[in-house]
Amino acid sequence: MADAPFRPFQDMLDLDQAQALVQEATAGADDGELFLERRRSEVLHFDDGRVKTASYDASEGFGLRAVRGEVAGYAHSTEISESALRRAVETARLAVGDGGGVMAPGPQPTNTRLYTDADPIAGAEFPVKIETLREIDAFARDLDSRVVQVSATIAASHQEVEILRADGVHVRDVRPMTRVNVSVIVEQGGRRESGTAGGGGRVALDGLLDPADWQGKAREALRIALVNLEAEPAPAGVMDIVLGPGWPGILLHEAIGHGLEGDFNRKGSSAFAGLMGQQVAAKGVTVLDDGTIPDRRGSITVDDEGTPSGKNVLIEDGILTGFMQDRQNARLMGVKPTGNGRRESYAHIPMPRMTNTYMLGGQDDPADIVAGLEDGIWAVGFGGGQVDITNGKFVFSCTEAYRVKNGKVGAPIKGATLIGDGPSALKRIQALGNDMALDPGMGNCGKQGQWVPVGVGQPTVRISGLTVGGAAA
Repeated sequence: MADAPFRPFQDMLDLDQAQALVQEATAGADDGELFLERRRSEVLHFDDGRVKTASYDASEGFGLRAVRGEVAGYAHSTEISESALRRAVETARLAVGDGGGVMAPGPQPTNTRLYTDADPIAGAEFPVKIETLREIDAFARDLDSRVVQVSATIAASHQEVEILRADGVHVRDVRPMTRVNVSVIVEQGGRRESGTAGGGGRVALDGLLDPADWQGKAREALRIALVNLEAEPAPAGVMDIVLGPGWPGILLHEAIGHGLEGDFNRKGSSAFAGLMGQQVAAKGVTVLDDGTIPDRRGSITVDDEGTPSGKNVLIEDGILTGFMQDRQNARLMGVKPTGNGRRESYAHIPMPRMTNTYMLGGQDDPADIVAGLEDGIWAVGFGGGQVDITNGKFVFSCTEAYRVKNGKVGAPIKGATLIGDGPSALKRIQALGNDMALDPGMGNCGKQGQWVPVGVGQPTVRISGLTVGGAAA
């Protein structure tokens, strides 16, 4: 049974009094807001034939911010009350000092709704979720006799936020999130390999509990595991790389996306700082950050400052045209906010963050792109990676990749890592497929200790001259 809606200005605070306190906190400031949140989440994990964990978390609280120049005062509390808010005003005002700021215009309201506001946790009964996990386990084991272990996860969360500004602008957003993941371990001849598949989005849980959905995830996890079972040690050296569509866009997200966030560029610490209007990628390369795609994991009707999300072009035909901005950095850089002010929770201050970041497709046939590889690697799946924002240098591990010689796809390879830097990789793009796809909905992004859900995407892409780390060639 669903809980009553989160209505802090009906049940905990007087709206007029709260607005007066926000006005007091931000008097003489450049910006600021009161952010209130209630979040509930449930994670059920089934591993090796039994329920391993079943957790339910609930939290609520507020964050009060006052911004003056480059400084922000922030106070948060798990107690939503007038007395707690009054104490927060004293802390937030420390950033304002003697004032002198000019309050920035508030965000324009929107009537757009990008996802359902139904509670996904209450959308399916607990016994149904447990039985689904058992069915996933049994189904995956029946697919192949080499399956020795199955793990499956059902996760759902329901986030309700309200944002109040000193000028009376009052924004509410209800954000669902669901995900189903399946992992499989296979064994043959004493060798064990694994494969994982999953996804979801800002959708109800019932669709993900449909066997037609999770059976596809189980088959894909098994397919990846069996591919890795036949994989040979990866070569090492500098070679051309073809990246598959969809999830491999995580490399774009990390190696390029973070460098296009406003705060890094305002401070001059990004590899793209000072390059606005210049050619930063091969012609034909267009990169967007788009928080307006319905039901996607990275989408937000409004960001965590109340700004409606946008479809923002960052690179167009190879030319750097824009950065992702929150309100503070946009004001300091003399541009408009782009709807990218995001925070992990009420206990965190907002900052410029990605939503759904992707590269548009081109005109090339993906099969022709792979066939054009003389000596290289076709990387279809990615795992973790590391990136240095200041220079864009990255290291990414491949979870599914194949050796290609003379245009012929050979054996799968294991242990391959791709090494390079984002700015150089952008300029070395040689071909763009006509198969642009978004990831299945499983991405999270970390920045300065904060985690938010994101999406990625791209077409099949060929890049010349990346370093591949692996076994000796």
